Amino acid sequence: MQRRSFLYLAGAAALPASAAASVELFVSPVGDDRNPGTKARPLATWAAARDRVRARRSGGHVTAWFRRGVYYLPETLVLGAADSGTQAAPVTYAAYPGEEVVLSGGVKLQLEWTPFRDGILMARVPAALDTDQLFVNGRRQILARYPNYDAASQYFNGWSPDAFSKERAAGWKDPRGGFLHAMHRSMWGDFHYRITGKDAAGNLTYEGGWQNNRPMGMHDKYRFVENVFEELDAPGEWFLDRAAHVLYFYPPPGIDLSRATVEAVRLRHLVELRGSEAQPVHWITLRGFTFRHAARTFMETREPLLRSDWTIYRGGALFLTGAADCAIEECIVDQVGGNAIFVSGFNRRVAVRRAHVVAPGATAVAFVGEASAVRSPLFEVNRHQALSELDPVPGPRSNTYPADCLLEDSLLHEIGRVEKQTAGVEISMAQGITVRRCSIYDAPRAGINISEGTWGGHLIEFCDVFDTVKETGDHGAFNSWGRDRYWQATGIDLNALGTGALHELPVLDAVKPTTLRNNRWRCDHGWDIDLDDGSTNYRIENNLALNGGIKLREGFYRTVQNNIMVRNSFHPHVWFPHSQDVFRRNIVFTAYKPIRVPKPWGEEVDFNLLHVDGATEARSAVGLQNLSGRDQHSLEADAQFVNPAGGDYRVRPGSPALTLGFRNFAMDQFGVQWPRLKSIARTPELPRSEGSAPATLGTKRDARIALWLGATVRNVTGLGEVSAAGLSGETGVLVLEVPPQSRAASAGLRVGDVVLKLEDAAIVTLADLERASGETPPFGEVRITIYRGQRDVVLRTESPVR
Repeated sequence: MQRRSFLYLAGAAALPASAAASVELFVSPVGDDRNPGTKARPLATWAAARDRVRARRSGGHVTAWFRRGVYYLPETLVLGAADSGTQAAPVTYAAYPGEEVVLSGGVKLQLEWTPFRDGILMARVPAALDTDQLFVNGRRQILARYPNYDAASQYFNGWSPDAFSKERAAGWKDPRGGFLHAMHRSMWGDFHYRITGKDAAGNLTYEGGWQNNRPMGMHDKYRFVENVFEELDAPGEWFLDRAAHVLYFYPPPGIDLSRATVEAVRLRHLVELRGSEAQPVHWITLRGFTFRHAARTFMETREPLLRSDWTIYRGGALFLTGAADCAIEECIVDQVGGNAIFVSGFNRRVAVRRAHVVAPGATAVAFVGEASAVRSPLFEVNRHQALSELDPVPGPRSNTYPADCLLEDSLLHEIGRVEKQTAGVEISMAQGITVRRCSIYDAPRAGINISEGTWGGHLIEFCDVFDTVKETGDHGAFNSWGRDRYWQATGIDLNALGTGALHELPVLDAVKPTTLRNNRWRCDHGWDIDLDDGSTNYRIENNLALNGGIKLREGFYRTVQNNIMVRNSFHPHVWFPHSQDVFRRNIVFTAYKPIRVPKPWGEEVDFNLLHVDGATEARSAVGLQNLSGRDQHSLEADAQFVNPAGGDYRVRPGSPALTLGFRNFAMDQFGVQWPRLKSIARTPELPRSEGSAPATLGTKRDARIALWLGATVRNVTGLGEVSAAGLSGETGVLVLEVPPQSRAASAGLRVGDVVLKLEDAAIVTLADLERASGETPPFGEVRITIYRGQRDVVLRTESPVR
């Protein structure tokens, strides 16, 4: 059977076998586990329902119906191989039609509130209560923090450079148990720390910082502190004194705590489908539930993914491992503290359909395999292996990874409320994952992230992904990298990759092509589609990119065709000479934006149209030809769009794009289609044709060129150069050319280096470099700090430095 056919079987558990053979059980919060489980005399708990289902499977479809209400789970509900159904007799756990059924990992608190001070109330709580989240009337409240919560603030909803300074901490009597949060120095995610106390000098002591796999240090500005009692000073904030068993809360206006529902969080995982490859849990469907109240897990986010800046917590409110032919349908995952749905290790044909994931603390839906399935795995970006050490066998070494799984017709938004190194959909060490007709938006990083090439075969289609990269940097609405076993391998000529005996090396891990087609993307803080370091074996077609363009950096065998890049263009970065990439029959709005790409580009770059508004006569795209060394047939002219103001970028009959082979694709099929979710889903803001250039192109920095130590240099300008160098922002002076006999060459400078310091003087701009050069002593050795390979390197030269 073809792979795509399997995807439709994963939901078959929702289909009854025959009415005569079916078995029904009923559960209600007002039921009793001693009851027989009939509609008139229902059971009371999930655990009892599971046990009855296990006992009553008799060859037919078994359905456990849950009546309206909140089910507070005393412990994680685990469904194992013994709870499985079969294809002929599947098992379904479902909310009764038309009724809201909530599965909670928390507890409802019955409290007596008394005044404390300044509008803050206090109440005694059970001695065993230990929670990291408080919900009042279904809304997550704010753990006491500094600076105070600001919905309009871009980073962490409020940040301050002094968040955990010695001076700030002087006002904290006992900050143990508090948390420090800070963005990564280069904005590649964030770090989290638990405060352990103060040292003798009054400085905070803390542990953590393992949440990013590239520990280059905290950002010096974007940071905040929470769970410190003295910072309880704003409406909506709360603090739990665990030693005294007292809860403090500053209620927002309009909340009557005498009538409010107050809930605390207890469990990390709510439901697990837990089997193994040898004994999978199979043919179980969960349908129609709302899942709430799962604990935050940011201090457990420490498992590194392959050669990336990601670490993960392998878990979620819904956790599946060792599952086959199971489905999650029409469920809501609401404001959970960590990952919402995590598909881990061996899984086959798992389907998530018509899901609504809102405001998870971490990633919405993750498909992540085990590193044990990877041949020649490496975990740090700067680690490399010799060709002679590489396992030469293509593909995985075991089956401990998700394959042939589906996420379809779902709405994922307000992602990463706690952790910023997250995504709407995360795919890593997996094969054949389909993401179809999903609306994904409001994310701190990528909407969809594919973490490496292992093992390809993914299909992303008809999705609507926007409002992404809102709190990080150097990413895209779609983001991938391919730091697979071939990437930067030693003992070979990297410029020979893709030729001769090295022809198949780049696809040892990316064994199947990944396809992005018929999607709409918008990123205002990066690229719409960003294929980073080594991303290999991609087919990108029929995509509407509304703002950030399409970037390809390093990698092989990518075909980009029949796409539209509104207000932007194609961004080729740092290509291998024999990439065999193809870029054809696309419509771009500006000239290409290359960075260090040898001419001619790739295998084929041709038949593209540079849209020039109002240009009625088509002419040869000479500017594109000069950039790519190809584009012999490409044109520049007005593309003649049907209705760009309304988002319809189909071209009219007679458009020069059609003569080049471009083909129209549907403009009304993006995103979630299920009426219940489509009615509440947002769509991206459409660009205005008269608007200014997108942020991905704009810069205010001086781009003049100068000579320094005989090398040609200028300011780093624009997001493209920031990304190519791996910088945290537009800073430093870029080395453009290094003549072989120059002093720059003698000092060890190379093309692409970024000068960051001269001695101890910071070099932010070319003017800084010129000034610092003039201030160095006339004799002696001078230290030059450069950024190369995404790390600081110190070189030395003799004065004078001119």
